This record gives sequence, structure tokens and C-alpha cells, in this order.
Amino acid sequence: MKGYWMLVLHSHLPFVKHPEYEYFLEEHWLFEAITETYIPLLMTFKQLKDENVDFRLTTSLTPPLLSMLTDKHLMSKYEKYLDKMILLTEKEINRTKASPTFNKLARFYNERFLKIKDFYYGFLGRNVLNGYRYFEESKNLEIITCNATHGFLPLLSPNITAIERQIDLAVKSHERFFGKKPKGIWLAECAYYDGLDKILSKYGIEYFFLDSHGVIFGKPFPRYGVFAPVYTPSKVAVFARDPESSKQVWSAKEGYPGDPNYRDFYRDIGFDLDFEYIKDFISPDGVRVYTGIKYYKITGDVDLSQKKPYDPDKAYEMTKVHAGHFHISREKQMEHLSKYMDRLPLVVSPYDAELFGHWWFEGPDFLYNVFKMIDTYKQFKPITPSEYLDLYPENQVVRPSPSSWGDKGYYEVWLNPENHWVYKYLHQMEEDLVKVKKVYESNDIIKQMERELLLAQSSDWTFLITTQTAKQYATNRLKEHIGNFYRLKEMLDTNIIDFGYLTKLKEKNSIFSDIL
Repeated sequence: MKGYWMLVLHSHLPFVKHPEYEYFLEEHWLFEAITETYIPLLMTFKQLKDENVDFRLTTSLTPPLLSMLTDKHLMSKYEKYLDKMILLTEKEINRTKASPTFNKLARFYNERFLKIKDFYYGFLGRNVLNGYRYFEESKNLEIITCNATHGFLPLLSPNITAIERQIDLAVKSHERFFGKKPKGIWLAECAYYDGLDKILSKYGIEYFFLDSHGVIFGKPFPRYGVFAPVYTPSKVAVFARDPESSKQVWSAKEGYPGDPNYRDFYRDIGFDLDFEYIKDFISPDGVRVYTGIKYYKITGDVDLSQKKPYDPDKAYEMTKVHAGHFHISREKQMEHLSKYMDRLPLVVSPYDAELFGHWWFEGPDFLYNVFKMIDTYKQFKPITPSEYLDLYPENQVVRPSPSSWGDKGYYEVWLNPENHWVYKYLHQMEEDLVKVKKVYESNDIIKQMERELLLAQSSDWTFLITTQTAKQYATNRLKEHIGNFYRLKEMLDTNIIDFGYLTKLKEKNSIFSDIL
């Protein structure tokens, strides 16, 4: 055997819940992720398990995602969404009956949605977390946590109160859903600052992940580069991302997802078809949205109008080709590294989970074929962080560098002229909450104030502002949570309580309802 491969998937979405509306566009982020990523991945794992393939991987499930996946209101909306998509595919089968090519694709999507629904109601018992628990119990999956609301820890507060609370609630949330404390954590945006390891150690975290430069530029220089973990001064293990395997999968231009045979993300019938035909399946106010039914492949460097029809069979064959290339690349990489190491090398490949299925439709099939090849050829082994640390408990001590996995590698994505205004409010809210807790005994108003602060701290909002993706929604969410916080504070200060307003907030922003 030549080494170990560690696949790590980061599963996260910001907490979005709007019970005041029957339909809310941003809630579709969750519905799409369940249908295109989480359930397809779990179905892939079940297939591997049924075929007796030995597979291992690690996934984070963030507290906001856990809350949404178990929220009765949101999951009721999801089930309606799933039925609506099946109805749309049936309508598409009828519409495309004169075209064998597109009718075949319409039937492909109909069968796909029906299989997803069957898996959801059957194997999962209408609870997506049941699938994750199943594969954790079978030792195929190691589930880790993430900061409470995906806060960007290096920028949260001048003091450590807010940072500790993000970690404390993360651990408690994980224990609530999985019955045990997490061993590892995915730091939101892989964002690290010097001394954060002390807090992680305090709350029982045994390991986390960084981008490669966070370790390579640490002090002292790591003996094995990024191909073995290191310990921080507080004895928390750090696993660093391997740039080569990341780029092969992550990059849409240079990596596998850009192959012209794969499905094009942007050609979707929600935008392609006549408004009168599609209006019942898009936003009620007429805003066109992605339905997930896409009939065209990437084709190559052409505009959207020149795309050619998608061929699922050809695309699947390409996942075998790319899985083979990935497998041999890791094998050769490990052969080379072994010449310079006194232990078997470790290649750590972390990705956003939503890459597999949502952005790269064929991603779950790619992973299936990678694990099949690993099991067949046995040149290296898949492994989880805990398993690796059990094998190699002694590792070099390094002081990691402040870093993130964002553009340019540091903090600029989350702190720049577009979004810097956010932090003066976050820091002031944190100070005000500390003062309020000293004056008043804990009550529902203070608890909701803390929820509003936690939700405002999400790194998703500053990220979306920077990238100009859903910028207005992100800005509105920030202003909403800031406004809620200070209206609640005013209630405390004046002792004039608007119970109707408080009840609505508790229903809408219901994260951490039972552990605050």
C-alpha cells in the first residue's frame, strides 16, 4: 500500500426560514441542496454499502443545516417542492413526446425525482439525518461540526466571548443531533488566527482543517509539508488541504467538472421555456428560477444558445474516466511522496459538499467510481481523521499561520470596502449582549437577542456581498437581525414587551431554540 486518502465534504447552508410566506425564493437553496447533493450522496453511499465496497469519508454538518433539515415547517415545504418537481417532469414528458432526445431526458429526470422521493420516504424515513447517522454507525462516515452559525472567527470580536460561544454551541448542537460530542470541526471558511487552537482544545475539539498555506507558512516549517497532520501548540491536530487533488475536482475550467460531456448548470427549463407554460413552477411573482431540469451539456466554449443536448450515459462513462485519472494521480503522488517520508503519506481532499450533485451534477457518480477503484486495486486506503490519528498519534508541533481558503488565502473576501460596515455592528451587539446578561436574568428576550446576533455573524452574508451573489438578500438579512436585536434590547430597557413580535421572531429565527 502506498498511502492514505482523506475525503472531506463541508456541508453547509445559511439558516433561511420564512414561515410568513408560503413561498420564499431563498428557501430553495435548501430544497435544491437536499435533492441535488445530500440525498444523491447518501444514495451513492448506500449503493457502495450494498456492493460491499470499503469506503471512508468525513463530512461536516453545520448547526444551521442541521436545524433546517429537522425543521417541520421547512421540511413540509420541501416535500411539496419534491411533488411539484415530479409533476413538472410528467408535464415535460408530455411536452417533449415529439422529440426522442428530449423525451428521453424528461423521462430521465422523472425517474430520478421518483427515486429520490422513494429514498427520502423509505430509507431516510423523511429525515435526511437518518442517512448520515446510518453511515456513521457503520464506520463509513465521520461527522464533524462547524462554528455555530458559520461565523468568520478571526473577525468576530475584539475579545473571545463571541468566538467561544460559536464553538460552544457548535459542540452542543452536534451532541444534541448525534448523541455525542464531535471530535473535529470544520472552521468556517477554514479561517484561522493565532491562538484559536486554545479555544478549540478547551471545548474538546481534537482536529480541524486548513488550506495548505496555513500550515506551510507556519512556524516551524512542517517536516512533511501538507502530507501529514501537525499539532498546534495546544495539541489540536491540523490537516492541510492538498492543492493538486483539490484543483482536479474543484476547478470548473481546469478540473473534471468542466468536461464538455457533463451537464451544463445554467441551461435550465425555468429560464428556457415559455412563461405561461412554466409559471406554476417558478416564483409566484414571476421571477424565473432554476428547476434542476437541464437538457444541455457544457459542450465547450460556446454561449448558452449553442449548447448541445445532454447525454446521461456518456456523462456517466466520463465519470469512470475521470475517476480513473484521479485514482492513478493519487497513486503516483503517493509513490513520489514516499521517497521523502518515513511514514505513508496522506492526501487530504476537502471540498464543499454542494459541488457534488448541485454544481457538478455527475459528482456523486464520480465519487462512487473513485471508491470502487480504490477498493478494487488497493493501492491506497480511504481514511478518516480519527483513524489516521490512531495510526500516527505522534506528529510535529507547528504554529499555524492566520489564513483562510478564500480568494488570496486570507481574510479579504470577508473584510473589504463592500462589507466592512458589518463589523462595527457585530462588535457593538456583542458588547451590548454581554452587558445585558450582567444586568438581567436569562429570559426569552435575551435568548432571542443572542439568536439574532448569532445569525448576523454568519460569514455567508459578507461573502455574498463581496461576490455580488444575492447581495441584496444578504444585506437585508444583516439589517434585519441588527434591527431585531436592538428592538428586543429596547423592550428590556423600557419593560414594554411586544409579545406578538417576540413570538414571531422565535418562530422564524428558531435556531438553537432548545440549547441557548
